Amino acid sequence: MLIKESYADVKTSANGKESAMRIFLFHPTIPGYPNARFPGVALFSEIYQVTGPVARFARQIAGQGYIVAAPSSYHDFTGPEPLAYDVPGTDQGNEWKVVKTLDSYDEDSRRTVDYLRYLPTCTGRIGATGMCLGGHLALRAALDPRITAAIPYFGTDIHSRTLGPNDGPNTSPSAPAPRPDPTTASGFVAPHTIDQFDKLKHCEVAMIFGIKDTHVPDAGRDLIRAKLREAGVTFSFYEFAWAQHAFIRDELSKGRYDPAITKVCFEVLLETFGRVLKTDLGQGTGEKEEVEHVC
Repeated sequence: MLIKESYADVKTSANGKESAMRIFLFHPTIPGYPNARFPGVALFSEIYQVTGPVARFARQIAGQGYIVAAPSSYHDFTGPEPLAYDVPGTDQGNEWKVVKTLDSYDEDSRRTVDYLRYLPTCTGRIGATGMCLGGHLALRAALDPRITAAIPYFGTDIHSRTLGPNDGPNTSPSAPAPRPDPTTASGFVAPHTIDQFDKLKHCEVAMIFGIKDTHVPDAGRDLIRAKLREAGVTFSFYEFAWAQHAFIRDELSKGRYDPAITKVCFEVLLETFGRVLKTDLGQGTGEKEEVEHVC
């Protein structure tokens, strides 16, 4: 399977601010079959936008028969070019991560799914994945019922409610009171991701973390797992004993890149996407399966 790369600039207008979001497209092609159709995958990047490692990850997924759309998250502030993997780039990415509003993140994901489903070569079935900031965005994007499978890699700020403008970490099991925001249609700040897990019941989720990830500590992972279970989400939860944060990044990972664990995680992604996005499961019954207790 070959890959054709292109991009599209899509208009956004969250919080009354007009902007253009670049979506990088990685499209599989099969010679001799110009009308082949494929499922789509929204791929959300880390705080550095669509860097070399993100593009390579996108090509790996596209090579398995998925149309991959990778949006540039910081179009509100800058162009689509990636930030550098250095101190200034890290500081800038972390600053924009909390300045950008949840409404803007949500519009980005909606526009990305819209774009994929607009393509005549897309089957209309959509998955989501991403790493770090993008892991969180992949899970948040899956609140959209059009996304039926999500593979978030070490998603940050989920357990602490610190994505977008915030008043500091909040790791309470209970949702905070709504915050007023006159710039939004509802008049309130969009709810945090962890407080909307009940909207994920249409989607199968595979959460991937490293136990040595200092960005999402033990208590944070435990809270995410408990809230997913409480919400009745269909999910798998993978914690790798020796993996640190950014363990799938094969460039400037500060010694954290682990290719062996990365390979295992990619198999998780392929199994979930292959079963949920490529197989026509038909209409689900909604019935809970009773598992027989046998040896």
